Amino acid sequence: MRRLHNSHPHILVIGDLMIDHYLWGGCERISPEAPVQVVDIARETTVLGGAGNVINNLVTLGSKVSVCGVIGNDENGEELCKMLEVIGADGKGLVKQLNRKTSKKSRIIASNQQILRYDKESKDAIDVVSERAIIAYVESVIDTCDIIILSDYGKGVITDTVAGGVITQARNAGKKVLVDPKGKDYRKYRGAYLLTPNKKEASEATGIVINDEASLKKALLSLKETCDLECSMITLSEDGIAIFDESMRRFPTVAKEVYDVTGAGDTVIASLSFALSSGLSIDEAAPFANHAAAVVVGKIGSATVTLGEIEEYESSLHQSTSDMHIKTHEEIFALSNRLKKEGKKVVFTNGCFDILHVGHVKYLQEAKSYGDVLIVGLNSDSSVRELKGATRPVNSEADRAYILAALESVDYVVVFSEETPHELIKNIAPDILVKGGDYEGKVVVGAEFAKELRLVQFVDGKSTTATIARINEGTTC
Repeated sequence: MRRLHNSHPHILVIGDLMIDHYLWGGCERISPEAPVQVVDIARETTVLGGAGNVINNLVTLGSKVSVCGVIGNDENGEELCKMLEVIGADGKGLVKQLNRKTSKKSRIIASNQQILRYDKESKDAIDVVSERAIIAYVESVIDTCDIIILSDYGKGVITDTVAGGVITQARNAGKKVLVDPKGKDYRKYRGAYLLTPNKKEASEATGIVINDEASLKKALLSLKETCDLECSMITLSEDGIAIFDESMRRFPTVAKEVYDVTGAGDTVIASLSFALSSGLSIDEAAPFANHAAAVVVGKIGSATVTLGEIEEYESSLHQSTSDMHIKTHEEIFALSNRLKKEGKKVVFTNGCFDILHVGHVKYLQEAKSYGDVLIVGLNSDSSVRELKGATRPVNSEADRAYILAALESVDYVVVFSEETPHELIKNIAPDILVKGGDYEGKVVVGAEFAKELRLVQFVDGKSTTATIARINEGTTC
């Protein structure tokens, strides 16, 4: 995965928002009043549904999200607003329409099996006043947005007027619109950047049975021409994603285990939008979305995905590049917190690692053996000069970081410019802090922030200083 140029893009989501409500319990008897199960409710949970699942995915990826839609002036509407506020999404674009119900879908789950669902919602098209309010809001924020998503669940928010008005404004402002479409007639989405139908939806919309490469290309071209798209896309489930702009390309995916495909489509459009607005091309964004969806289908329920999880997935496929394992201080602090919450044992060590040699490699391999994830703090060029003198380092910090990140034993590299990594260790708070055996009996900077300190003996005769001396003397090993 290419390094993202903008890891906090501003994305506007317009669509059908709803609440998914779950009643969890057990069933041990049949009602004496009617031949139905009696469920003893043990707990209740609520999550954002519909376009809300797209929003959840964007937030966990690191986007700034603004939300626009129509809700009722009711209790469920208030609950939905609070749920958006909790995750940090901006709900100023929500329009309250009288006599409209905020969508809430309640499911009764007994022994992990859904036995009943009941809905409270309005499915009629929103009124003209609400349409105008949405278009006016989009006009007020479009200059600050990097990309716009239309998440259409067929509940009446994405009318022809709303879709046309938003897409026209976006094209005039030079902004991309990505659409998760609904129904069989996609003409209301004309002028969008791309749509994200799955194979079944694309077949229904185009009237083309997709069963081979030729029919797939024909359907992609039909969607592109009918909807005046810059890029045509069809998601193919376990077969990945196909796109067509000047030519057709397919991007396969590999999901290690599939537990639940719920919400995979929301993850695809969210991750595509995030990648494109972060500076990736469509040929880079499509694999990124594939990998995000592959992570999500390995979870149970409508799930979200983080950048860290995508990177770990790519690493497992040996598709990640070294620079994706080089992190800023902000990124490494967030990453270490997440890893520890997941129960991973985080190991930290640091050094200059100027001319990498076998002593370094064995040292790092042993350090990694103490835990699950090894983070290496790397002295910057200025820091190395302070420690080693004006002639060092031999290799730049960028080169040293890239080579370190390529090692199998090293998970992440973070560069620091201070004389010691005291603040870095303090903020990472590793489970294990590793230093060289020459620190025996000495004070180790940052040891008070780690749960455990371990010392690793160096390989005799192997050091950067010794290597430089042999080079200067013209001698061999």
